[in-house]
Amino acid sequence: MPEVETPVTPEAELALIRAVAQEAGRIAMRFFGRDPEVWMKEGQSPVSEADMAVDAFLKDALLTARPDYGWISEETVDERAAIVRRRFFVVDPIDGTRAFIAGKDVWCVSIGIVENDRPLAGVLDCPARGEVVEASLGTGARQNGRDIKVVDLASQDRLKIAMARSALALLPEDFRSRVEPYPYVPSLAYRIAMVARGEIAGTFVRPNSHDWDLAAADLILAEAGGEVVTADAERLRYGGPTHKHGTLVAASGPLLDEMLGVVAQTAFG
Repeated sequence: MPEVETPVTPEAELALIRAVAQEAGRIAMRFFGRDPEVWMKEGQSPVSEADMAVDAFLKDALLTARPDYGWISEETVDERAAIVRRRFFVVDPIDGTRAFIAGKDVWCVSIGIVENDRPLAGVLDCPARGEVVEASLGTGARQNGRDIKVVDLASQDRLKIAMARSALALLPEDFRSRVEPYPYVPSLAYRIAMVARGEIAGTFVRPNSHDWDLAAADLILAEAGGEVVTADAERLRYGGPTHKHGTLVAASGPLLDEMLGVVAQTAFG
């Protein structure tokens, strides 16, 4: 009988993408603060030569290591995204490109591995801040090797929630009185990681985020004790016919339910 291939463990997958993300971060830093060439994509979203250089490296390194895996990236269209595969990479070479271009340090290389529509391993390498935030399924979330957890809601008098200040008026009064709006964070993946490590309690996410913004950070938050969910309280699924998502909420415990109630009652999103 033919041998049955043993699936690579989530821990081994994380080891792979951690090493590749670290090198990708080094490549990105060669361009950071050095006025890289920039042009506009469809929808007036900027992309830089750094995005493309990092993307090319990631695709070569990751698909050389796992040639039978699928591939979804913000910067490259690939036929692997249209083929049903057991596992696939979901990559954003630089999440937070606008910050990167502006010389601000809140950006990261984001790599996730997805199986059965859900992330199995994820890493955010944030070289300008000296941070690596990561998780593999069932092993918890870590930053620079130390365990991270969502905030203890019972210990908070006011809740730091990342959201547009213009949306504050949309919040119900009883909820608004307990919220301390957190300033804009240009990288969505990094913002979700902030929820995972308890720096903020939660975030509202407006429509039009994509798989590559979310896959790695989603797992990191889940392993830290929180969730990213749709306005219908459903977990995200990756690799579907569209990579775009609607209004989302990221938080933990009763705050997640409360924020979902806000979305249901208001024009949020």
